Amino acid sequence: MFVQFANQSFLRWPLPALFAWGGTWVLYRLLLAPNLPVLPAVGLATAAGVIASVMANTFWRRLAVGIGFPLSLLLSGSVALPAWAWLLPFALILLIYPMNAWRDAPLFPTPAQALTELAQHAPLPDGAAILDAGCGLGHGLSALRKVYPNARLFGIEWSWPLRAAAALRCPWAQISQGDIWRADWRAYDMVYLFQRPESMPRAVAKAEAELKPGAWLISLEFVAEAWQAQAVVQSVEGKPVWIYRAPFVAANKNKSK
Repeated sequence: MFVQFANQSFLRWPLPALFAWGGTWVLYRLLLAPNLPVLPAVGLATAAGVIASVMANTFWRRLAVGIGFPLSLLLSGSVALPAWAWLLPFALILLIYPMNAWRDAPLFPTPAQALTELAQHAPLPDGAAILDAGCGLGHGLSALRKVYPNARLFGIEWSWPLRAAAALRCPWAQISQGDIWRADWRAYDMVYLFQRPESMPRAVAKAEAELKPGAWLISLEFVAEAWQAQAVVQSVEGKPVWIYRAPFVAANKNKSK
């Protein structure tokens, strides 16, 4: 809910950061009220800021939100903490968004209505298995469930805190912690991706190697340039849904000539 609120058009950067920083300071003061030791209060407020950082859509903005509270506390000079304590926000950032996942998609949710027309172009039987590869907080899984209410939904997420949050948010899906590029896609009737342009060639190679005939690869926003799309739909402005089906058809490079 907080992530969806932060992504509304009226809440533009740096307002999300200001809300997060202010909120962490309020939390810190509240934690000190019952005579909680300073170090645990700092740790809990810092953790809250890092969790709030998922609302930002770039790594540097997430970093700014995550370290805002401890940095402002340090500059205020109001608390003397051991040097190692100032590494806590960076450790938490890495925990939430691991380094080896930086090359994949930033944490940005699938809009709730982005997939509403998908079933018209990519029909699936009841009980079909759908994988959200890189499910984040579970927004894509929720959107898929609206379209395919009788499907079996699976998610894979590298960050285990995000995986845990997605599992709480989507108890009807089977969500595991892992690397989407090492996972086996052969069991799925559909794989859904919201990655980034740099990830698409890797997704194309994996889908060609593993997806069975008749299975679908769905990419939100980013095109698989090697293939000809079976359909492209757009329910949310600026968020086209590219629909591909195995066996995939190579793009006609000479079509525009």
